[in-house]
Amino acid sequence: MSNPSADYNGPERVFSGVQPTGALHLGNYLGALKKFVALQESHDCIFCVVDLHAITIPQDPKTLADNTRKITAAFLAAGLDPKRAILFVQSAVKAHSELAWIFNCSARMGWLERMTQFKDKAGKDKERASVGLFDYPVLQAADILAYKATHVPVGEDQKQHLELSRDIAERFNRDYNAPRFFPLPEPLIKGPGARIMSLKDGTKKMSKSDASDLSRINLEDDADTIARKIKKARTDPEPIPHSPGELKGRDGAANLVGIYAALAEVSDQDVLDEYAGQGFGIFKSALTELLVQAITPIGEELTRVNADPAHIDAVLKDGAERANAIAAPIIDEVRQTIGFWGA
Repeated sequence: MSNPSADYNGPERVFSGVQPTGALHLGNYLGALKKFVALQESHDCIFCVVDLHAITIPQDPKTLADNTRKITAAFLAAGLDPKRAILFVQSAVKAHSELAWIFNCSARMGWLERMTQFKDKAGKDKERASVGLFDYPVLQAADILAYKATHVPVGEDQKQHLELSRDIAERFNRDYNAPRFFPLPEPLIKGPGARIMSLKDGTKKMSKSDASDLSRINLEDDADTIARKIKKARTDPEPIPHSPGELKGRDGAANLVGIYAALAEVSDQDVLDEYAGQGFGIFKSALTELLVQAITPIGEELTRVNADPAHIDAVLKDGAERANAIAAPIIDEVRQTIGFWGA
């Protein structure tokens, strides 16, 4: 398959964002934060707390800013270095909103109507859903391309949105006869742990909105809480198998094996080679030990970082200034390419 951005000669740049809604959990850590920390060692990274996306559903104005700080604290506690990577709040950089409107004029209704995430979130009440919820993927494209980002760390549930970002970039380039203006961002899949499932139901993604706290490991959970949750995690009476194929249909068991593999940075097969034939009692004990080693230091650091909101605000202010220094000239180029007056 040909890549229309193969001749794009700008710098490689990684972009990703996390919504400021609810406390972060193990799925967020293994699927995003842990990978972000690794990426800052090898890539030019821009990470964002996406508060504009958060308001596609009602938010309490009294808690939104505080939730933004809490998500920022989780980035920092997980090991993100704000001197090495840019960390900022989406609404602090106006390029996101301006480019989203411009992209609305390149995107097509049919593209957005095919987005499965809108169908899932709006359900049968789609006529009452906000335009923002429908248009969410266009803003996501603007988030990425305001920095001409070339790579985006994605999970399975975001691949369709990234494909739309590529379609929008390609359409803009074609509409304005600027074939190399925007790159077509590529998915960046780094290591296991992209999709961590609920501890209570292995068919559902681990979620901070799940009513049961037993469904997830929160980054603030202490050792005793982690042990209790893993002990109660759903598996089945069968022993651990010898191959990943034998985990098919055993969603709870497969999830715990995947979590172990992601924490230990090994393959599922490596985990099965070590524990095949054993019951889940022994395995859960070993998994708990791994989780306590990985998560409790983050929880302790979270407590420390959250106690200093002035430091968090300083990190976000500096990050917004650095992000704007990249995005503002790109938006100026966009205006010139479109032919706006005064550009």
